Amino acid sequence: MRDIFITAVIFGLLPFVFKRPWLGILLWSWLGYMSPHRLAWGFAYSLPFSMIVGLVTIVAFMASKEKKEMPWTRETILLLVFVGWMLFTTFFAFYPDLAWMQWDKVWKIQLMVFLTALIITDRHKLHWLIWVIALSFGFYGVKGGIFTIINGGAYRVQGPPGTFIGGNNEMALALVMTIPLIRYLHLQETRHLFKMGLASAMVLTGVAAIGSQSRGGLVAMVAMGLFLWLKSRNKIVTGLYMAIAVLIMASVMPQAWYDRMNTINTYEQDQSTQGRFNAWHTAFNLAKDRITGGGFETFQGPTFRQYAPDPWNVRDVHSIYFEQMGEHGFIGLALFLLLGLLAWIRAQQIINRCKNDPERKWAADLAAMIQVSLIGFAAGGTFLGMSYFDLPYHLMVILVLVAKFTGLLEKQVVPLARFGNVPDAAPRPFI
Repeated sequence: MRDIFITAVIFGLLPFVFKRPWLGILLWSWLGYMSPHRLAWGFAYSLPFSMIVGLVTIVAFMASKEKKEMPWTRETILLLVFVGWMLFTTFFAFYPDLAWMQWDKVWKIQLMVFLTALIITDRHKLHWLIWVIALSFGFYGVKGGIFTIINGGAYRVQGPPGTFIGGNNEMALALVMTIPLIRYLHLQETRHLFKMGLASAMVLTGVAAIGSQSRGGLVAMVAMGLFLWLKSRNKIVTGLYMAIAVLIMASVMPQAWYDRMNTINTYEQDQSTQGRFNAWHTAFNLAKDRITGGGFETFQGPTFRQYAPDPWNVRDVHSIYFEQMGEHGFIGLALFLLLGLLAWIRAQQIINRCKNDPERKWAADLAAMIQVSLIGFAAGGTFLGMSYFDLPYHLMVILVLVAKFTGLLEKQVVPLARFGNVPDAAPRPFI
């Protein structure tokens, strides 16, 4: 029954995508982030819904009369270069079959990220996209928070299998990144019941992130929480919500959770942590030896035999930074870090230009919360290998769209007509 319902909903929405291609971006985001079909157990579980929706969206957009203009900024250009570099390194991958399989996933994700920049053309559509992203992960946040409270934190919160957020570590990072987006919606909401619902969702999502029992998730939660408080308009209200979440966690989490989290301080004795350090050394040695790194999925047994300090301790790299370093070399890591830096600078530009303008206050709020979300990704990603996760790239492009919708991508040039009979200079894109 669940399979039939999910399939009926998705195919029932496709005709609307043909009429309004931007709905295809929302539908694809829902499928990519929440993966509702992975909550079924029958035929819908493995149907390629995302591919179908993506193709319909592309066809609908190409056939539409909408203006097809990509906002080429320093962020989107660098992202394209980064994707091109990943393609280049794939030709020299240690494990070609595995590498091309991973590339097949990565380029499709990045294609839809670029399509977001093309198809989302106004604030209204962007606001709906934020709602879809927040609700997609918020579903697991609210559900996981209630699950953690009811069971006293005895079991881990995990996502649907076969997805980016299938494991407890991955789920924790996604939830941490979602809390600031819910906070943004909370700031914009004027209806009391919706506002209370979003506040409750923030608290429960925080509880769910801790209930994942992920040590990397805890690091991300602490970093995100600190910046969320610093970036919030009303620090008293934000502090109150955070205090409620902490009190709930302190009252329900078992001693086993505290024991596991305390291993952060005794990492020298933790085999899992030592295995990660061994993988990090492997990535560094590999990047020194090969300018292209080892390509996608390079952290396999033979790679460790050649580059690891302990060649028989084979573990996943569990770090977005060393994942990029090992798979795409120092150039790939540099491009990855520069993307994050440019996104941060863009967000700060939006905040500085819009925070005192009542008409554009929403943009400053969104940029600040995206900064908080990216801080969570940067901190938690130190111990989690999710450098190809859709959400951070989506948020970077959303920042570009915010800048576009608030007029920050247009640099006014002094009209030459003042000095002669030359037509007024048109605004030029600011990148």
